Amino acid sequence: MNAAKSRNFQQGNNMTEYDNTDRGVLYRNENKTSENHPDYSGSVNVAGADYWLSGWLKESKKDGKKFFSLSVRPKGDLKPVNKPVKTAEPDDFDQSIPF
Repeated sequence: MNAAKSRNFQQGNNMTEYDNTDRGVLYRNENKTSENHPDYSGSVNVAGADYWLSGWLKESKKDGKKFFSLSVRPKGDLKPVNKPVKTAEPDDFDQSIPF
């Protein structure tokens, strides 16, 4: 058992009760099949709300320094990103209403 885990058990802390509020994790995307897919993906919790986190490793054109470009999306958000929602208009809409 490592020292940190041992210390938590000695203090009576159960690792399953660890508070992940305001913390996150990114993993390297080993299954990337397109340049548009993120280089890293994971999740983050902010103020108790969970989000999906995606990251792309990029290089500055100005000075050549590497940086991460990040995208955050709420977990459970099933709406397509950047696609407008089409609304249907009723077929029986009466244009002669006088107001």
